[in-house]
Amino acid sequence: MRHTISVTVENEFGVLARVVGLFSGRGFNIDSLSVAETLDTTVSRMTIVTRGDDSILEQIIKQLNKLVNVIKVVDLQEGEYLERELVIVKMNATETTKPELLRLTEIFRGKIVDVSPKTYTIELTGDDGKLRAAIELLKPLGIREIVRTGKVAIQRGVASTDAKTAQI
Repeated sequence: MRHTISVTVENEFGVLARVVGLFSGRGFNIDSLSVAETLDTTVSRMTIVTRGDDSILEQIIKQLNKLVNVIKVVDLQEGEYLERELVIVKMNATETTKPELLRLTEIFRGKIVDVSPKTYTIELTGDDGKLRAAIELLKPLGIREIVRTGKVAIQRGVASTDAKTAQI
């Protein structure tokens, strides 16, 4: 089962290495990892996607909470949350494929972010299902290169937090 975990950490040297080391040291794989500062530059948020049953997830959360620089760990599977990912796709652009590339970009609410005589570069954002569908439709038109960010996720509505994370 796939799990999305939000980890709020102190923004200090080596914190990312310790979190990643925790996963690899215990034989857990990270499917996706995204990290960035929050509004408070001394705090960062990590969104980690991993696989495992509930007992593995429970072990991961307990181990994360033991790390010194970890402020808060939230299993986003427990409640409703929003998730997005960014994909940049460089496509072959010929006179015959350009109209279809423009149409698909519009359908998936993407943007053409770069144009050259032989390529279009398309930016798409959305959940995993939307991005997989877009990529499948773009494949026959000639994908040259593809780059994906990790997933970012946030809880819907107002979640109970402590005073420090409420400012984040």
